[in-house]
Amino acid sequence: MRIGIVAGEASGDLLASGLIKAIKQRYPDAVFEGVAGDAMIAEGCVARYPLERLSVMGFVEVLGRYRELSAMRKELAQYYIDNPPDVFIGVDAPDFNLGLERMLKEKGIKTVHYVSPSVWAWRQGRVKKIGKSVDLVLTLFPFEAKFYQQHNVAVAFVGHPLADMIPLTIDVEHYRQALDITIKGPVVAVLPGSRMSEVNAIGGTLLEAAMLVAKSEPDVLFVAPLASDETQQAFERIRDEVGAKELNLRICRGRAREVMGASDVVMVASGTATLEAMLLKKPMVVAYRLARLTYWIAKRLMKIPYVSLPNCLVGRKVVEELIQDDATPERVASETLKLLKQGEGRDRLVELFLEQHQQLRRDASNRAADAVLDLKGYK
Repeated sequence: MRIGIVAGEASGDLLASGLIKAIKQRYPDAVFEGVAGDAMIAEGCVARYPLERLSVMGFVEVLGRYRELSAMRKELAQYYIDNPPDVFIGVDAPDFNLGLERMLKEKGIKTVHYVSPSVWAWRQGRVKKIGKSVDLVLTLFPFEAKFYQQHNVAVAFVGHPLADMIPLTIDVEHYRQALDITIKGPVVAVLPGSRMSEVNAIGGTLLEAAMLVAKSEPDVLFVAPLASDETQQAFERIRDEVGAKELNLRICRGRAREVMGASDVVMVASGTATLEAMLLKKPMVVAYRLARLTYWIAKRLMKIPYVSLPNCLVGRKVVEELIQDDATPERVASETLKLLKQGEGRDRLVELFLEQHQQLRRDASNRAADAVLDLKGYK
């Protein structure tokens, strides 16, 4: 069995590696090849291109690399057409993968898209393109599956692998011991995003907010996990530029889940990290900025009032979202201090997050593997 697979983000690498592992448990000789990250490669996927080549976000940012990405997609399409896989799986990265999937489907290759684009939120007309591009969509969230069913697109809700990986009950002391955090005061996790563009856009705001929080609550320890050496160096440079050298701040490489698990409150850029914070039952403040043109376009195409996954899942605002001009140090600090002082409100939020966790806990990788294999008639 040969399977083509393309992932374009760190979160996609995680999802794809789980799927690869689940399929290999059934078919140990299965061969996977495409665009892969470290986790996929560790499961035996052959990388024709590294995942980092696709890690780009936003209309304006993509335009700057259009020729490179277009050439890369054409090369991959021709390779798969010349060497047809049993099935092709595009993992997230819809602007890249949907076009590739359509080219392959037109040549008779079965195609699956794992992780729904946010068509329920904006650019809903894309659902027609998706239907023409793929034989099956695998969704992480139940409300996405309902949307596709309404538009007669084949879909399977598989749940989210993170919900399977993270325990329902969180042992804060376990995470603190793992990070050698011995203080008894509050801990605030600071997650400025995994991309350089995100760190540069929101890192200074979060650091300035942390300084304002520290003025009111001097005992707070701030811990910032950075995704790469490059983003860590950028965050440290920004820390120095905004005058936060004296802040009680610990910066570490990776270990974001442990940092969030050890925290009382999370300051976080929008994205998968908000879902992980929810699964870890953590109150959070979401702060995010995009390039101004990207934000202007996105705002006019949005069909829902929220951007963070916890709010989208619950269907109402349960965590504060501070987007673009609202993402000021003062607003972020104020909301963080509110969460640090909450009592019953925190308990209700934890109960709500637990309900969402249970709904998403579906043994996602195995369900996704079953759906992919069923598409080709494998058992």
